[in-house]
Amino acid sequence: MKIATYCVALAAMFLCGVSLASAAPIDHMPVLSLLGNHVDLVTAMGLMLPLNTRARGLVGVRADSSNAAKILAELQKTFEDFKSEREAELKGIEAKFADVVQTEKVDRINSEITKLQTALDEVNAALAAVKVGGGGDDKPLSAEKREHATAFNRFFRKGAENGLRELEVKAALRTDSDPDGGYVVPDQMESTIDRVLGTVSAMRSISRVMSISAGTYKKLVNQGGAVGGWVGERQARPETGTPQLVELSFPAMELYANPAATQTLLDDSRVSIEQWLADEVSITFAEMEGAAYIGGDGVNKPRGLLSYDTVADASYAWGKLGYIASGVAAALTDSTHNGADALTDLVYAIKQGYRQGGRFLMNRKSQAVIRKLKSKTEELYLWQPSIQVGQPATLLGYPITDDDNMPDIGAGKFPIAFGDFQRGYLIVDRMGVRVLRDPFTNKPYVHFYTTKRVGGGVQNFEALKLLKIATS
Repeated sequence: MKIATYCVALAAMFLCGVSLASAAPIDHMPVLSLLGNHVDLVTAMGLMLPLNTRARGLVGVRADSSNAAKILAELQKTFEDFKSEREAELKGIEAKFADVVQTEKVDRINSEITKLQTALDEVNAALAAVKVGGGGDDKPLSAEKREHATAFNRFFRKGAENGLRELEVKAALRTDSDPDGGYVVPDQMESTIDRVLGTVSAMRSISRVMSISAGTYKKLVNQGGAVGGWVGERQARPETGTPQLVELSFPAMELYANPAATQTLLDDSRVSIEQWLADEVSITFAEMEGAAYIGGDGVNKPRGLLSYDTVADASYAWGKLGYIASGVAAALTDSTHNGADALTDLVYAIKQGYRQGGRFLMNRKSQAVIRKLKSKTEELYLWQPSIQVGQPATLLGYPITDDDNMPDIGAGKFPIAFGDFQRGYLIVDRMGVRVLRDPFTNKPYVHFYTTKRVGGGVQNFEALKLLKIATS
């Protein structure tokens, strides 16, 4: 009810009260004229309804003073009762509105909390992998792969197969049919293992890595483009030479690890299987792979960078790695020779297109020697520390990768390599890490015989050069 309505009603009663108190006769027309269009509002308020016949005498022709006082008291009481009821009703409405607002706020807060909790759950799910340098696959899994992952988790913990072989086929996780070779790990677990290896293994972090579905990856390399020439409008166009293609083959060899865990550990649902397996096998895989990528002979293992034939860069030929001599028989530098010259020659031994992605590869002892080298004229160190967290130190403006599988500086050794490893060296991963559960060999431990097929080798001999410790 608007305040104006209350004011009109009060004004009417006030005038009536004055007239009644004076005991003067009062006609109903002035009162009704004063109320005007608000009479219906007053009636709606209930001011007229409870009045008795004498009260209605206000709108009659005559009324005595004693009756008028009683009628005024009744009007005032009726109005006060109505006002109290409406105020209580208004307070109830305000309380209801307040409840609605409060409820909306609570619902909105709960919604935000739910969203936040969902995000936290997703982060926590990947946190274990992040701690060891890995992570899950961002791509959503199909229903078949989720079903396989659930079944594999039961198999890993309890040894219950539950049709796991059929689920692998259904989830398209394998193409062979080896019934005794264990089971293929879920995509998330394989991705975690691969990413951990990429963090731990220096060569994996700088080389090109390719997943293959066959046992061997083959590629054709053009050793020389088609020969062409310039001709005039009417000159003859004789036949030109054709490109020479060379086939490179990268077979995937088997690598294994055999971590063990107690059944009590496996029964603990809080243990992340992905984290545990990645943490256990990553060090073994990384150490064995890293050594093979540098010095492997290609027999049942990848072919390493230093296993290829080498030749002085002036006599470079495809299929061999060119090298630059240090100029000192058994050291990088001596009192009469500064190794900075040899390093500069090494950088510019490869073509400009490869230098854009170039980097140095050496072990920590070679870095200790390099850090002491200075330019001849300005006495400035060639080695420059990183000025940004996460960025490697640089040598002659190019980043340095530390790999302890590279040999130390010594006579006839190749302690330093330089080039674009993304284009120069290829690592192939046969899709599918397999796990064979063995609870019998070493009780009370459960062994997980984990195998992976991997290969590697030089794919572009122009993109990589070596530094040889020799006079020529």
